Amino acid sequence: MDVSSTVEKTAGTRIGQVIAAVKARIAARSLTPGARLPSVRAFARSQQVSVSTVVEAYERLAAEGVIRSRPGAGFFVSVPLAPLSLAEIGPRLDREIDPLWVSRQSLESGETVAKPGCGWLPPSWMPQAALAKALRAAARGPEAGLSDYGTPLGLAGLRQLLARRLAEARVTAPPDQIMLTDSGTQAIDLVCRFLLEPGDTVLVDDPCYFNFIALLRAHRVRIVGVPHTPEGPDIARFGEALAEHRPRLYITNSAIHNPTGATLSPVVAHRLLKLADEAGLTIVEDDIFADFEEVPSPRLAAFDGLDRVIAIGSFSKTLSASVRCGFIAARPDWIEALTDLKIATSFGGGRLSAELVLSLLTDGSYRKHVEALRVRLAAARERVGRQVRAAGLEPWITPKAGMFLWCRLPEGLDAAEIARTCLEDGVILAPGNAFSVSQTAGRFLRFNVAQSEDPRIFPALAAAMERAAGAPAAN
Repeated sequence: MDVSSTVEKTAGTRIGQVIAAVKARIAARSLTPGARLPSVRAFARSQQVSVSTVVEAYERLAAEGVIRSRPGAGFFVSVPLAPLSLAEIGPRLDREIDPLWVSRQSLESGETVAKPGCGWLPPSWMPQAALAKALRAAARGPEAGLSDYGTPLGLAGLRQLLARRLAEARVTAPPDQIMLTDSGTQAIDLVCRFLLEPGDTVLVDDPCYFNFIALLRAHRVRIVGVPHTPEGPDIARFGEALAEHRPRLYITNSAIHNPTGATLSPVVAHRLLKLADEAGLTIVEDDIFADFEEVPSPRLAAFDGLDRVIAIGSFSKTLSASVRCGFIAARPDWIEALTDLKIATSFGGGRLSAELVLSLLTDGSYRKHVEALRVRLAAARERVGRQVRAAGLEPWITPKAGMFLWCRLPEGLDAAEIARTCLEDGVILAPGNAFSVSQTAGRFLRFNVAQSEDPRIFPALAAAMERAAGAPAAN
């Protein structure tokens, strides 16, 4: 056995014992709010541990807010915290199902809750070992990489690599036309800050990614939905919306559309760009699912040449939601203005995240990871597709790639009601109207196939559907 690891484990156990002893005295009221704790040396003697052990224990208790330090006077019990309400810890069953409903439920709930409605891969599907290796390498690298701001445009090496990757999708964007951001969401927010004024009109797909709606509402713009088809937006309705509303912007996922899983056809892409050019419309193409595709589908940015189209990407879905790194590719004058806006709102970018992404993209581990991921997702789409059909739902289309299935409930059932019922059983679903500006997707649920392996999901769904239909659930 490693002697150093044994010593470390023993020290950690002793620190825990001291922490537990202090908390026990507070719980027993022998140490009341405002009371001074025993000195470090006195407590070390009474607990028969080293002074350094007590110092570490006190520091951890102070970090938790249990005690507080007064320089020169010692440590004191903090004032009482508000009573803990278990009801407030659990998911809000009564929360209105709005564009933030799925995000709030998924992010606030613990790991014990099943999340077939969330929009990210499980941690076990991510390249944990490769990430840990990259972190160790970064820790051994130059100190500036761990502590300094990034350059305004972002890490040059990563931008050069992104330019080559975009070229593979026929999008021409030299490194100086690419700006790194902390996420795809930040990229869209910066574009909205740059191009929009309160009261402007923005077109989105109906249904669309619910956070588009939430973000646009935060910018106080008018949102108009255009019905989405398996090949892209309904072109006739798109043209009508342009004529009627004179929008400033259109935001879409053209490849692996969220939530439907649809992909844009070349015919629809050309017609869409022709209409946009005639109307002076700018298009934001959110392409964060690009690496789920084995063969790239048509990209508006490729046909347009980054004239009217702004391309956005991220690695949150394929690499890590914790390593926040996205990018914007746009025409040079817009990149210049967006860079100033980025400095004004966040000053420097996430240099460490960019270093990690570059490391993983250049050592071959990311390529191997996404290749395996595509195979795994294809199997999951087939398996979950069978399960939803067996439960009485029907997938809208059979997606070519990605993690989403957009499924229709039987006639007479409401997805919001089903989602609330399943939430009581620890299952978070994504009801259709959270994605719909027109609120016409009430019979739809979005399933994340990678998050649908939990055995509780489909029994809970079946029980909720039977309850909503007025029939008793089977035992």
